[in-house]
Amino acid sequence: MPNIKSAKKRVKVIATKTLRNKMIKSALKTDLKKFDAAVVASDANAKELYTNAVSAVDKAALKGTIHKNKANRVKAQLAKKLNSQAE
Repeated sequence: MPNIKSAKKRVKVIATKTLRNKMIKSALKTDLKKFDAAVVASDANAKELYTNAVSAVDKAALKGTIHKNKANRVKAQLAKKLNSQAE
């Protein structure tokens, strides 16, 4: 446990940021799973779920929770899945 005031503050700040990142990642994973389930089931609203998933990925990248290159890679994979489902 830190004794210095600034170190104590850092512990609090890191805990807050960790919680925020967990919330963002959890929501992102939920959106991705919903999209995957819709693609597997050939659901009609897969396009809508695709836009939600892409939006969640972009928000996570914007907040710095995931790297921007990972965000682009995930979006490309989602588009590929959506296009393969349409065929």
